[in-house]
Amino acid sequence: MWTLLIFLYLSAPLQATAQHYSRALYPSAHRIRRGAHALLDPSFQRSVEDVNLLFEILLAGSQIQGQDHGGIQIPDEELASLRKVEKLEVICEDVLPKSLSEIRRLSGRLEQHRRPLSQQDFERTVLTLVFITQTLEHITEQNQRALWTHSFTRLFSALLKDLSSS
Repeated sequence: MWTLLIFLYLSAPLQATAQHYSRALYPSAHRIRRGAHALLDPSFQRSVEDVNLLFEILLAGSQIQGQDHGGIQIPDEELASLRKVEKLEVICEDVLPKSLSEIRRLSGRLEQHRRPLSQQDFERTVLTLVFITQTLEHITEQNQRALWTHSFTRLFSALLKDLSSS
């Protein structure tokens, strides 16, 4: 009997780890991209300076590209040449959801998420919101526009819920 209890107790972390990856909000972040182990589960913001840099990059008119075009287009050559931007490019190209179905799936997972978001998931959700707003600029069909707007609202509500619970 004790052996069974000890086994169950010791195997619980293994089960939690397996469940963590199957329920990850951004599962593609846990896959190694571009052959670089350092880019496994990439995160751009590590300090206040990184947050300011991200704000400057977005304020410079950067565009997060859709599925067919890759990562992020940064019009300011000086900003685009920074080594730190490589992680942001990986996040925008390989981690962020780009299709409406992927974004709706993410919205559903976020609505069911009960714990506060990790810093990486919060960052990715904010960047997904930026992508949606940039996509909405180019959508003219009312039905598509309504679907994308609804997805934006759901993600934004999930972020507000996360901020109010923190």
